[in-house]
Amino acid sequence: MFDHTLLKADATKEQVTVICNEALKYGFASVCVNSCYAGFVAEKLKGSDVKTCVVVGFPLGAMSTSAKAFEAKTAVESGAQEVDMVINVGALKENDPGYVENDIKAVVDAVKGKAIVKVIIETCLLTDEEKVTACKLAKRAGADFVKTSTGFSTGGATAKDVELMRKTVGEAMGVKASGGIRDYDTAIAMIKAGASRLGTSATVKIATN
Repeated sequence: MFDHTLLKADATKEQVTVICNEALKYGFASVCVNSCYAGFVAEKLKGSDVKTCVVVGFPLGAMSTSAKAFEAKTAVESGAQEVDMVINVGALKENDPGYVENDIKAVVDAVKGKAIVKVIIETCLLTDEEKVTACKLAKRAGADFVKTSTGFSTGGATAKDVELMRKTVGEAMGVKASGGIRDYDTAIAMIKAGASRLGTSATVKIATN
């Protein structure tokens, strides 16, 4: 259930190699990195069940739709099997659902049949009504997961948000909790609330609790 994550701006290949080795050792679902490392991670994980996951439009989500789609496409061409994209939060907040849905759909279409898409809605910046809207738009656009947070904004995942997201998307989609999951109890709380995937950099600590 774990996406073993390293998204810091100063992450090095040496550090990325470490998390790849840890993911292989413990059998995590994926290694989640910035898209420049897609090919590097894919090579490290070759022949294993651990997926290569990249973030797109990260962490602000305020890039052009075509740039997000291109980033996703090139990452998948380099070996990525999962794409975590950030929505355009500003467009959602100014009540432009068409833009948000098209933004998500462009990424979904760019990697269709080659990678799953998780949509980061950045819950800490949204009202409950906006969270529900974002989840519905992601579902309509054909995404595979909705995800709480980048971990780079004003807050991370909460069990309450995960529960709301699960209730909104039903069982047909995945729900990924990320941001601030640093211990076993928090991880279990997210799973009980409905999370089917957890994104964290404290993965080994949690898994070996």
